[in-house]
Formats: sequence, C-alpha cells, structure tokens
Amino acid sequence: MTDDPMLDRLLDKIAAGERVAAGEPEFDTMDRYAREAQRITAEINTGYHDEEEIKALMERLIGKDIPGRFRLFPPVYSDFGKNISIGEDVFINSGCCFQDQGGVSIGKGCQIGHQVVFATIDHGLMPEKRHDIFMDRIVLEENVWVGSHATILKGVRIGHDSVVAAGAVVTKDVPPRSVVAGVPAKVVKTL
Repeated sequence: MTDDPMLDRLLDKIAAGERVAAGEPEFDTMDRYAREAQRITAEINTGYHDEEEIKALMERLIGKDIPGRFRLFPPVYSDFGKNISIGEDVFINSGCCFQDQGGVSIGKGCQIGHQVVFATIDHGLMPEKRHDIFMDRIVLEENVWVGSHATILKGVRIGHDSVVAAGAVVTKDVPPRSVVAGVPAKVVKTL
C-alpha cells in the first residue's frame, strides 16, 4: 500500500487485469504519476550520480526500497515508475525503457543490457477503443540476463537463469534455464 489511495486503487485495478479507460479517475492518476516519473528520470539522466545517489533516485521513482546492491547506468526512462519492483544485486545498463504501468518485476541477480524495452501496455485495436489501455505484468525471475535491444511484451514471465538474446522480441513465457532468440523469440537452447 502507498500513501495515495488513488494510486492504490489504480494498482489494484491493474493487478486484477481490469481495463483503464480514458476519462476514468485512474487514468488521470496514471497521468499524474507519469509526470512525476519524467521529473525523476530527468534528474537521474542529467549530471553525474554515484551508486548510492542512483539507488536513492530509483527508490524514489518506484516508491519502494531496493534491497542490497543496485547498479544502473543512465539514461533510463519510465512511463509511470510506481509499478516496478527490483530485487537485490540487479544491474540495468544504459538506455532502458520501462513502460511499466502494467508492472515490471526484476528478480535478484538479473542483468539488463543496453536499450531493453519493457512494454506492459496494449491499446484496443478498434478505433473507438484505441485510447483504452490493457496492461499485464512482466516478470523476470532470478538471474535472468536480457541482452541489448531486446523487447519484452506484456504478460511475459521469464524463468530463472534464462537468457534473452540481443534484439529478441519476447511475446510469450520463457521456461527456466532457457536461451531465447529471434522475432518472435523462440527457445534455441536449454542450459
């Protein structure tokens, strides 16, 4: 739970898999936190910050503590911030984009390469529903390595100790201890 009942209501709605429609109060809450995420990421992305400062800024962005060591090479981008969780000993390389309204969970020991995209949102296909937002969580279990320029789509769970090859587009769950590559990503090796 957060200190903001509207944020809690929005996060509960997202967790329940409910649609957030334009014009609803939750949509406005999402917009307000998007602006806060822009301010915090602008602060992260300008000037030099040591490891402790980066961690403190990321904790402010996500609204929760990050356990143990955390390393991030800016720049980083976030559309929302408040639906990201980060485990201990995580490394995020430069240029990563978190479209995180639907939720991004990064497990202990994960390594994220340059310019990885986490896309937790879809829009309706029909023009009259195009502004409605459909969201689902992305989960990286422990010790996942995501290569540079990979894209991970909403609803995907990547099993522990797996590797996502550079440039892969992950559209479905990845079994533990697997290597996936390609567009769309397919298992090419079991570890």
